[in-house]
Amino acid sequence: MSKTQIHRRSFLAAASLASSAALLPQAMARNKSRHKVERLGIGAIGLRYQGTVIAEKAQIYGDIVALADVDQQILEKGRSDFGNKTQIFSDYRELLERPDVDVVTIGTPDHWHIKMAIDACRAGKDVYVEKPLSLTIDEGKRLREVVRQTGRVVQVGSWQRSDHRFRLAVEMVRQGRLGDLQRVDVVLGKNKTGGPFPFRQPPTHLNWDLWQGQTPNVSYQEERCHYKFRWWQAYSGGQMTDWGAHHLDIAQWAINAWPEEIEGQANYPAEPDGYDVPVDFSVDYRYPNGVLMTVRDTGRNGILLTGTRGRIFVNRGTLQGKPVEQLAEKPLQREQFQEYAYDNLERPQRAGKLDAIMNHMGNFFDCVDARKQPISDVESQHRSVSTCHLGNISMKLARPLKWDATQERFQNDPEANALLVREQRKGFEVV
Repeated sequence: MSKTQIHRRSFLAAASLASSAALLPQAMARNKSRHKVERLGIGAIGLRYQGTVIAEKAQIYGDIVALADVDQQILEKGRSDFGNKTQIFSDYRELLERPDVDVVTIGTPDHWHIKMAIDACRAGKDVYVEKPLSLTIDEGKRLREVVRQTGRVVQVGSWQRSDHRFRLAVEMVRQGRLGDLQRVDVVLGKNKTGGPFPFRQPPTHLNWDLWQGQTPNVSYQEERCHYKFRWWQAYSGGQMTDWGAHHLDIAQWAINAWPEEIEGQANYPAEPDGYDVPVDFSVDYRYPNGVLMTVRDTGRNGILLTGTRGRIFVNRGTLQGKPVEQLAEKPLQREQFQEYAYDNLERPQRAGKLDAIMNHMGNFFDCVDARKQPISDVESQHRSVSTCHLGNISMKLARPLKWDATQERFQNDPEANALLVREQRKGFEVV
């Protein structure tokens, strides 16, 4: 990287920071001093599965200087992968204290996302946090307020917004290629079943107390940890928040509204001490603009968008339908939803098919430089995962619900409103 490029990055960041009264003074000082180093310092929190993937993508744009994980084996492997000079911490709060960390990536289980993101923002760090953004709707509202107060840049890992198929599908709806949108059918896939699982002593390399965080303190079961956490309501929301955070986000981006009526149905496992997310589930959402969105666990994974003039189907490998075929003769106007292009001075050029995750991470770092909102910003992702949570709440209560999207509360329904928050374990509260 040339000195001209370094100074250009520093000037953009410092000039934007100086004009923003919302930023904390120490955060402004940190960003203004970036001309002293060529690359941003990155702290990676959570290193198993997707946590390592996003850290690897991030290091294209900066240097991994610190790692944090509650599993010592995973932590040591991370240090080996990212360099033995990288500092490691079992407690992420120690990582956030480092002045050389400008940006953090968060790839932990879902129940830690919001608290870590809030703590990072208050520590003056910009944040790339995995989806789903929140464990509860109340949590998302808290992060939104902290981001507003601190002026930090937060990108959520809902990378389908950066994938050309999904973005083109949304463009087509927005530009009327399907006529008036009437219906969106989403298929997420089945939740896993299993149990009862044996209780064991936690392995010595895992800090089980810290892993649990805000959730109830329970005896250790191996099946609660790592990838399998998503099949427990204490830590996640099953497919409704796993795949739903992706597909419902795209569907709602196309619908361009928030739901007002939700009706969910589900069966729950009868076995104790095992996975407790629904065995079978379905949810119907109705929107103020007349659109019906259905969510099912059976069928072809993806999103079917139906309008008065045609329909299209999109998933990670497909974009098809008559309106798509017609693009060859009548291409879209591209004034809006431009495909993201990398800066030829500071970003690697990308030709042809976009690498979705690379593009998403590149968008984040460009927004860190320019101090602007990324494509998967907190507000949009809070609203998308809120829709997922609404479905789970309706399934849990086994009845229809009416939602006030402006107030972010159910209408005249204290029982449902009580489920917008959860009791949090002392010492791990999201505040």
